[in-house]
Amino acid sequence: MNKISQAEAVKLKSVLSKRIHELEEEMDRVAFVQIEAGKSIPKQKRTILDVEQEIEEVRADYRLLDKLMYRANIDNEISFENTNISIVEAIELATQLRAKARKYKEFAAVEKEEYVYSYGETVQLMKVATFEPEDYRLKSLECERKANRLSNLINSKNYQIELDFDGEKYF
Repeated sequence: MNKISQAEAVKLKSVLSKRIHELEEEMDRVAFVQIEAGKSIPKQKRTILDVEQEIEEVRADYRLLDKLMYRANIDNEISFENTNISIVEAIELATQLRAKARKYKEFAAVEKEEYVYSYGETVQLMKVATFEPEDYRLKSLECERKANRLSNLINSKNYQIELDFDGEKYF
């Protein structure tokens, strides 16, 4: 059987998903015809059954590819910050690091002190940050660097992993 890299599989999943969508649209087109009352249905190049059969084949390939990718993401590891972690964990960690960086950027964008609207003419209210915004700017940059470094390690590993899948009919 032919093999493809995990990196190719990521792209192929997108291709298969798009193909499934296209076939579903084709099913809608071939499912009905407009004819004059009493006339016979014209011969179609592809019937709804033809399209249905093809879509089932593509869906089966999608499920197989998905299973192979999940297995590879569990079985293969990368080294990050002196620790070996599975790819599936690394993907989640990269996602979490990006979310953390987004939150830190929000804190980095605030003023240390700012006046807020007062409820009376005699009381002046202030909103005071209990942290240093600059510290959070630096933390956000560090989280982004880690996430990018981790993503690069994942991508690099994805080119090394081979899956038993024949992608010839799609590539």
